[in-house]
Amino acid sequence: MLVAGFPAGPWGTNCWVLASAVGSECIVIDPGKDAAGGVAEVVREHRLKPVAVLVTHGHIDHMWSVAPVAGSHDVAAWIHPADRHLLSDPMAGMSPETATMLLGGGYTFAEPDDVRELADGAQLELAGLALHVDHTPGHTRGSVTFRTPYDGTEDVPEVMFSGDLLFAGSIGRTDLPGGDHPQMLRSLARSVLPLDDRVVVLPGHGEQTSIGRERATNPYLQDLPDHPTEPVRAARGL
Repeated sequence: MLVAGFPAGPWGTNCWVLASAVGSECIVIDPGKDAAGGVAEVVREHRLKPVAVLVTHGHIDHMWSVAPVAGSHDVAAWIHPADRHLLSDPMAGMSPETATMLLGGGYTFAEPDDVRELADGAQLELAGLALHVDHTPGHTRGSVTFRTPYDGTEDVPEVMFSGDLLFAGSIGRTDLPGGDHPQMLRSLARSVLPLDDRVVVLPGHGEQTSIGRERATNPYLQDLPDHPTEPVRAARGL
């Protein structure tokens, strides 16, 4: 399996390109601002053919380049229906600080020509890969994660693309429009805690981690049984 990732744009959002092998079809996950050039470079270097763009959630730092990337390769973009409106109206999910930063920039956004909706528990077969979708609301109403078996070593049974649900040592913020902290903790309890410790987590921001590492060190996961409605601490994201 080939997994290539790079941080893109002013928010350092991780964009991921996933393929079964060099010279095969691939999928692109979360192409944010300034990600199109990086995607093109990865595709060219590894002789890949994009067949889909997947979005973990609709925040602008994760979807800025969805339409350009999907359009340039004539492929569908996949997003949960609860966040679909953010593809054409990303301001609806922004913090005031981010909105102020972008005002006056003359930016316009529109859905890609082909948008398909994700559902909780869906099994996607794309680019020769099997991806499991978990709906994980809390950071946004339509946040999802993607998991796929990893065939490189028995030490890593799955790779999880966690978006802004889970980071190394933290979780996504829940104070933006559509955010819900108790719901975020329920999503973590339902979709993260049951996973094998060996699962590698590739988040929307920052370094990769593992379920075992986060189970042992992430205060949000450790606090889940006793503090289901704990106030937000230093959570991350747009």
